[in-house]
Amino acid sequence: MSLDNLAIGNRLRLGREALGLTRDQLSELLDISGYYLGQLERGERQMSLPLLVKVCEKLHLSLDYLVLGSNAQAYENMDEIEALLKKCSKTEIELIKKLIRTVLPYINQQRKL
Repeated sequence: MSLDNLAIGNRLRLGREALGLTRDQLSELLDISGYYLGQLERGERQMSLPLLVKVCEKLHLSLDYLVLGSNAQAYENMDEIEALLKKCSKTEIELIKKLIRTVLPYINQQRKL
């Protein structure tokens, strides 16, 4: 089985962005250079197993999702969130999006402490 470094890098970038982290911030958390992180995100380099585990811990991703792109728990959560959002008005959905964008950086900051 060969790994798709480009897909892994894309999921890495999406996970970083979902938490509102810059490359510099994540590279500091991972104890790697920003340049190396950029190479990983572009699929130019392959991560070691210890680094894969550390990335998953810092980004709160499952290893199967990062490596293979599958995550049953995430799909279950998305289904629940989707069901809740279907009950909301357009105005409520816009407010929820703003709340998420506001709260995620705060949550990320608290994790660093």
